[in-house]
Amino acid sequence: MKHSIKTGFSFGLTSATITTLGLMVGLHSGTHSKEVVIGGIITIAIADAFSDALGIHVAEEAENTHTALEIWEATLATFFFKFIFALTFSVPVFFLELTQAIIVSVIWGLSVLTALTFYIAQDQEIKTWKLILEHVGIAATVIILTHYVGDWVGKFSS
Repeated sequence: MKHSIKTGFSFGLTSATITTLGLMVGLHSGTHSKEVVIGGIITIAIADAFSDALGIHVAEEAENTHTALEIWEATLATFFFKFIFALTFSVPVFFLELTQAIIVSVIWGLSVLTALTFYIAQDQEIKTWKLILEHVGIAATVIILTHYVGDWVGKFSS
């Protein structure tokens, strides 16, 4: 896989997992509203995909080692993978009760993150379990923190 596509793919999937799950869990804890959670997912898919794509674009330019084509490939790949993958989290919300959808989404997101991390570890020939623990641990921290922040914010609307 080309470096530029690999960059967009790995960054897009990782960012989509962590930001979308964090948002979903926080909004669920704070509102318990399916409509609010769906709106949040769509917002993340659009706004954060553009933001991350621009971030990758600027970071790749700053390295001063890539061609314009490689920079644009990484930019578009980041947008595409972030946008599409973030939207996958809406599927369980449309078809399941909200609490079940959150659980399914967490399992889905952590599974994809684990698979991506496994691939990266194998590709770099480093300890798989250590890298998986690191990446899933960060994602779990975000999920736990946003749950409690959502609970806290939800107390203000009561």
